[in-house]
Amino acid sequence: MAGEARLADLCESIVDCPHSTPVWTDSGVVVLRNQNIRNGRLDLTEPSYTDEAHFAERTRRALPTEGDLVITREAPMGEVCMIPPNLRCCLGQRMVLLRPNRKRAEPRYLLYALQSKAVQHEIGVNEGTGSTVSNLRIPLLESLPIPTRPLPEQRAIAHILGTLDDKIEVNRRMNETLEAMARALFKSWFVDFDPVRAKAEGRDPGLPQPLAELFPNSFEDSELGEIPRGWEVGPLGRFFSVGLGGAWGEDEASDRATVRVRCLRGIDCHELAEGRIPDVPVRWVTPKQAADRQLSDGNVLIEGSGSFCGRSLIWKGAYAQLLGEPIGYSNFCKRLDPVCSSSQAVICWMQMRQAYRDGLLQSFRTGTAFPNFDVHGTLGNLIVVVPPVPLADAYGRMFEVSQRLVLMAQSRTLAALRDSLLPKLISGELQVEDAQRFVGDIPVESSEVNS
Repeated sequence: MAGEARLADLCESIVDCPHSTPVWTDSGVVVLRNQNIRNGRLDLTEPSYTDEAHFAERTRRALPTEGDLVITREAPMGEVCMIPPNLRCCLGQRMVLLRPNRKRAEPRYLLYALQSKAVQHEIGVNEGTGSTVSNLRIPLLESLPIPTRPLPEQRAIAHILGTLDDKIEVNRRMNETLEAMARALFKSWFVDFDPVRAKAEGRDPGLPQPLAELFPNSFEDSELGEIPRGWEVGPLGRFFSVGLGGAWGEDEASDRATVRVRCLRGIDCHELAEGRIPDVPVRWVTPKQAADRQLSDGNVLIEGSGSFCGRSLIWKGAYAQLLGEPIGYSNFCKRLDPVCSSSQAVICWMQMRQAYRDGLLQSFRTGTAFPNFDVHGTLGNLIVVVPPVPLADAYGRMFEVSQRLVLMAQSRTLAALRDSLLPKLISGELQVEDAQRFVGDIPVESSEVNS
């Protein structure tokens, strides 16, 4: 069985973040924020930055280095990640830097121990009273009881669980590659119009003949300038209408709320769009709320409030199979219903997504302290270019979402295995030798995830 030690006794140092708002810049040194830390990993797909002077100030007490852990103090509380190699960064607000004492604690073992249910329970209750807390105080953090094992066992446990996480990371990167290929082809066909330009100039577009024939050989003028002849151009509202608002439902079943659903939030939509499987909360809604909010291929869900409002997901029925339960969406999500083909809806959504990345959707936000997304303004003013259905269909076939869903489903299975093994290994209920057989056939080299 595992022993136990205070977290402070397993760390060289526990350093609170500066209690000041970072000075934000468009580029520079990465500032870690709470939303970057989820499910034991650091996600910097949407990084934040500060300048060198403020980086120096924020790292005066401690400079995050490879193998350090970062744990969030609130909003949410208790999320933890490890600093990867070659990342120059500083802490934002509401987080703490943990530097493991490597003579007593293997950093990756400590990462998993902090995610275990037993430790997370200790994080969530107030020492001495048993009441729930919303802020992780430093004294409580220092006194957290951590299950401990001899260092060789810690390293073995970290290897077993890390092998599963590494394979999940490889799948994530493969999904990123598929996404990058889809974006590159989209830009070539529907932004730069490369096949049309080639045909207009008498050059071979480099495509199979049946596909090349779907592109015109000339341009025409439009409000966006030259576009391929015969393509549509207009406000997003020509292709979508505003759908029904979401329903957050209730925490538990009641006489009124009898239907259990997975209720998508903005962050969940973003995770799915990025090729990751989110932990979608379970809610209870009325039968009518559930029936009225069923999603179909081509529906778009937009994050409607908060710092990242404007991020979006185009719905595919296969997502419901992946998540495994009836799906709803929260009242903080805006829904668009396509009035075009589902493949043309994908083309529109890709342009919406690029507009978000380029900062063009910022003008459709209202409010400052808590921004909200102006969906009607977006429908009326965001201009998109849409090809005929046969060409949109061809693009969709080349990057069918099922390719990504296979990887996502595999990652979900691996995550379930990891989550099953984690508490048993940390507590000592399951011996390392017995757990090895669960991961023996998973081919992951460390170079795959560290390259």
